[in-house]
Amino acid sequence: MSTKVCVGQFAGAHGVRGLVKVKSFTEDAQAVASYGPLSDERGARRFTLTLQGTMKDLFLVRVDGIATREQAQELTGVRLYVDRSALPETEDEDEFYHADLIGLRAELADGTVWGTVKALYDFGAGDVLEIRTESGPLEMLPFTRACVPVVDVKGGRVVVDLPAVIEAREGEADDNTLVGDGEDAPDGADDAEDDVENKGTRP
Repeated sequence: MSTKVCVGQFAGAHGVRGLVKVKSFTEDAQAVASYGPLSDERGARRFTLTLQGTMKDLFLVRVDGIATREQAQELTGVRLYVDRSALPETEDEDEFYHADLIGLRAELADGTVWGTVKALYDFGAGDVLEIRTESGPLEMLPFTRACVPVVDVKGGRVVVDLPAVIEAREGEADDNTLVGDGEDAPDGADDAEDDVENKGTRP
């Protein structure tokens, strides 16, 4: 089965003639309608989009087979996927599609298997890899060249530098302001953005 990448999400109806609002997750936002038919997460439904205009940070599209406001509204929240093979290759050697990273082995410098990449997140301070370690627990690692010096997608692995990870964590702890009882947490500390991003960049 080919790997699928989330490139957008239906965000509600617009008007009474079946137009649908779409939030794009692609680097070139308009590209969301350029990859051919898209599918839902299970691949059970396919959607052909035609761009009709923009609305703030959303696109207005016509979807084949959708002709009424009610039909358009029923699509709200459906995420749109495309086969990884339909996406262009990245031009930056330190930029990777999320889908290419998920499932890679996480190895130490000596080749010892340390875990498996489960997810990649961006909480606002840079990309973070989530690793399921061989011993079981999940670990969150800064996705930087220092902490992850090797990304070998074709070889199915990333190399993790644990001393650099520990140093990065200690630096973050020194920089953070402690929040005591009764004090408000910094804005955005409690809620991570739910957007799906297609690419992660390793600084």
